Amino acid sequence: MKVLVTGVRGQLGHDVVKELEERGIEAVGTDIQEMDITDAASVDRVIRGASPDAVIHCAAYTAVDAAEENEAVCRKINADGTLHIARVCRDLDIKMIYISTDYVFDGQGERLWEPEDPRDPQSVYGRTKYEGELAVQDTLEKYFIVRIAWVFGINGKNFVKTMLNLAKNHDRITVVNDQFGSPTYTHDLARLLVDMVQTEKYGVYHATNEGICSWYEFACAIFEEAGISMNVVPVSTAEYGAKAARPANSRMSKEKLSRNGFERLPEWRDALKRYLAELQACEKNFD
Repeated sequence: MKVLVTGVRGQLGHDVVKELEERGIEAVGTDIQEMDITDAASVDRVIRGASPDAVIHCAAYTAVDAAEENEAVCRKINADGTLHIARVCRDLDIKMIYISTDYVFDGQGERLWEPEDPRDPQSVYGRTKYEGELAVQDTLEKYFIVRIAWVFGINGKNFVKTMLNLAKNHDRITVVNDQFGSPTYTHDLARLLVDMVQTEKYGVYHATNEGICSWYEFACAIFEEAGISMNVVPVSTAEYGAKAARPANSRMSKEKLSRNGFERLPEWRDALKRYLAELQACEKNFD
């Protein structure tokens, strides 16, 4: 099997290629330098040239606040770029995994979101990812849409790294305590995606690490696991202030994974411990 992966220089794409290679599956990693997904001709040329059996589409515009002022650029990447890939996958009759987000929902209430729940995004980022979902669903039959949230991985920026960096010159930070969801470790998610791409159990799935917390609880756990003394002050979303609307409820049901025989991701606190160990190992190697 050969799998083409977009966004290889990002957190998830990096780990997906690593997981494929560790399993002896041929991986073709691409990013904007190799394939500009906003250019239909580039997408057609590169995917046809690679002739893969599947595409795992991890590339995305993910700067949620910046998207509010850069809607055209965000849409060009998240919606148009996804459509370009989906069309080539259709023409070549190959399967596609599209990575989506909890932001496609309205973020209200407290119940777990189900994969088939109505979508009602409240931000530019959420709307463009929703449009990407529609592009995949309207174009393909052989597709997986996998919604994730609160992502952290070794390759790139994320909340965990931000907290650790803030600890270098702050002894007090504020973190929102009224948004709830589940962190997602890209190492664990990559394993699931590689399992998934080798099947024909198509459809829409949710995939985050098990367990639910607030951003405040996540921050407290990061400092606790890292052995850092920090005064973490809980604040409301309104008090914190942000350009783009954030979902208060990012709780997502993963029951569909179980029903289709996929192994769910480990508990988020366990994932955090392993991630911090991975970060430490990388720093030692770098030194």
